[in-house]
Amino acid sequence: MPFYKYTAITSTGGDTKGTVEALNLEVAQDTLAARGLMPTSVAETRAPGGEGGGKGLLGQLGDSMRKKVKPQDIILFTKQLKTMLNAGIPVLQSLEVLRDQTENPRLKEAIVSIGEDIKSGATLSRAFAKHEDLFSDLYCNMIRAGEVSGTLTDVLERLIYIVDHEFKVKKDIMSALTYPIVVVVALVVAFFVLILFVLPHFVEMFSKAGIELPLPTRICLGIYALLTSYWHALLAALIGAFFALTAYCRTEQGKIVRDGFFLKIPILGPVFQKAAMARFASIFAILQASGITVLEAMDILAGTIGNNAIARDFRNLRVKLEQGRGLSGPLRGTPTFTPMMVSMISIGEETGNMEEMLREAAKHYDYEVEYAVSKMSELLGPILVAGLTGVVGFFALAIFLPLVELMQNAMKGGM
Repeated sequence: MPFYKYTAITSTGGDTKGTVEALNLEVAQDTLAARGLMPTSVAETRAPGGEGGGKGLLGQLGDSMRKKVKPQDIILFTKQLKTMLNAGIPVLQSLEVLRDQTENPRLKEAIVSIGEDIKSGATLSRAFAKHEDLFSDLYCNMIRAGEVSGTLTDVLERLIYIVDHEFKVKKDIMSALTYPIVVVVALVVAFFVLILFVLPHFVEMFSKAGIELPLPTRICLGIYALLTSYWHALLAALIGAFFALTAYCRTEQGKIVRDGFFLKIPILGPVFQKAAMARFASIFAILQASGITVLEAMDILAGTIGNNAIARDFRNLRVKLEQGRGLSGPLRGTPTFTPMMVSMISIGEETGNMEEMLREAAKHYDYEVEYAVSKMSELLGPILVAGLTGVVGFFALAIFLPLVELMQNAMKGGM
C-alpha cells in the first residue's frame, strides 16, 4: 500500500505535516479528515520517512513480516466491529474508524477494500469473502448467516468465541504434539544414521568372520542397499507423490477424502469430530433462534462446519429433509455425527426446544474438546515409548545377535 506525504491544518489552526498510508489519494484525504485535519497538500511518496529510494532486501522482508495477520488481529477486529455495531454505529462508519485504528497494514488494506465494496452495493459477507486469505469460509458464512437472520451482532459475538476458542485449541494441539514430533524426528535421524553409517561397519566385520547374518540384520542390509543404490528414484517418487497428493487434495473429492481420513486418525480424529460437533451445534442454535428454516440452515452449515466430509453429509441430508423426514432420523444413518448429538436433536424436535438443546450440546462438546486435548499428551506418551522401544529393540537385535555369535565362535576357537 502506498504512502502519502501531506501538510495540513489542525483543529487549533496550527500547521502539521507527515505521511499516511492509504489505498489511494481519496482514502488518504478521508483518513486525514477523520483525524480532524484539513489537508492543504497530499502527494504520494515512496517511503514513510521521505521522498524515496527503493527498499532493500531487509526492508522488503520487514514489510512481509508486518503484513502477516495473526488470529489475534482478526479476533480484536471482530470484537471492535461488534462493539461499534452494538452501539448503533453504521457499518461503513464502523469500518472507517477501524481502518484508522488498525495497525496491521494488510488488515487495514482489507478493511478499506471491504468498505469500498459495500459502497458499491455488495453485501457485507461478499465483501469479506473477497479476502479469503484473511477471513475463513466459516467467518464469511457466519457473517452471511447474521445478514440473513438480522442478528449480525449476535453472530459476531459467537464468531468471536469460535475464532478465539479454535485458536486456543490449535495452540494446545500444537503444544501437545511438539514433544512427539521432536521424538519422531530424532528417531528418524537415528534410524538413517544407524542404517547408513553404523551398521555397514559391523556387517563388514561379521562377513570377515564368516557369520551367518540373522533376519533383522539382513533386513537392515536390504534397506541400506535400497537407500544407497536407488536414492535418486526414491527421492523422485517422494516428490512426485507429494505434488500428486497436494493436487488431489485441492479437488472436491480429494478434500472429502482428506477430511474423512482426519476423522479416523486415532486420538486426533475424535478431537476433530468433537470440535466439528461443537461448531455445528453453536451455529445451528444461532440460525434456529433467528428463524432460519432447516433447509437454509443446512446450506449455511455446509460452508461453516470446517470439514468437507461432514459438509457432504449436510448436502445429502437436504434431499431427505425435503421429503419431510425430520432431522434426527436422517442423522442417525450419518457416521460423522455422534449418537449424543443425534439424541439431543431428537429430544429438541420432540419438545420443540431445539435451540436450548443445541446450546447445551455446544457447551458439552466445547468441554469435550478441551478435555481431549489435555489428555492427548498422556495418550501419545505410551505410544511413543512403545514405538521407540520397538525401533531400538530391532536395531539391537540386528547388531547384537551377530556379535553374540561372533563372541561364541571366538570362545570356541580359544578353547
